Amino acid sequence: MSEELLRVDGIDAAYGQSKILQDVSLSIDRGEVVSLVGRNGAGKTTTLRSIVGILTPSAGTITFEGEDITALSDYETVARGIQYVPEDRQVFPDLTVDENLRMGELKSGGAGALSMSEVFDRFPRLRERRSNSGAQLSGGEQQMLVIARALLGQTDLLLLDEPTEGLAPQIVEDVIEIIETISDEGVTILLVEQNVQAAMSVADRHYVINKGQNVYEGTTEELRNADEILEQHLGVGGEMDLSI
Repeated sequence: MSEELLRVDGIDAAYGQSKILQDVSLSIDRGEVVSLVGRNGAGKTTTLRSIVGILTPSAGTITFEGEDITALSDYETVARGIQYVPEDRQVFPDLTVDENLRMGELKSGGAGALSMSEVFDRFPRLRERRSNSGAQLSGGEQQMLVIARALLGQTDLLLLDEPTEGLAPQIVEDVIEIIETISDEGVTILLVEQNVQAAMSVADRHYVINKGQNVYEGTTEELRNADEILEQHLGVGGEMDLSI
C-alpha cells in the first residue's frame, strides 16, 4: 500500500499584491517521481518555494509525513529532509567543486544523507573536476554539482526546479539518468519542468499548472493521450518523441 509523503492542499500564494497561486493541490507518495509541468510563469517555481518554506502560502495547507509544515521556514523544512535545487543552480563560481560540496556538507547529516565519498562515487565527473572552480563547469556539470550538494543533507524529498533548462540534448539525457538513479535509491522527487518530454520520460505522474491553477492530473500514458491539454497548456502537439 502506498504511503503519502507530501500533500499540498488548496494553497494560494502571492508576492506582495501579485497573486500567483490559486487553490493549487498535489500529492506525492513515498518513492514516486512526480512532475509539475506548465509554461513559463505558470506558477511552478512558486509552488516549490511554498513547499520548501521560502514563501508562506496565504491559504491552504502543506503536509509532510503527516505534519503541517505550511508556516515553517526553509531552514526548518530542510532539517526535516526536504531539499530544494533551484532553477538558477546557485553554484559558487569562485569556489572549487570540492568547496561547493563542502558548503552542502555544513547542513549534512541525518537519515539518507550521502558522504562526500558516496557523492563522488555517484558523480564520477565531479570527482574528475573537483579542483575546478564552479565558473569552469559546463551547465550540465553545474547541475550535477547542485544535485550532489543537496544529497549531502538528509533527503526524503528532492525538489528539482527546471534541471534540464538550457542544456544540450545529450546532457539532458545525462541529467535524466541521474534523476532515475536517485529515484531507484529511494528518494522521492518532485520535478518542475517546461520540457514535457523530459518530464514524461522519468516521472510516474504529472500535474499541469496554468496561470497558477491546477488544470490536469494524470499518469504518463494519460497525459500522452491528452491532446487538448498538451496543445492548450503546454504548447505541445502531434506525436512527441519520448526517447529522452
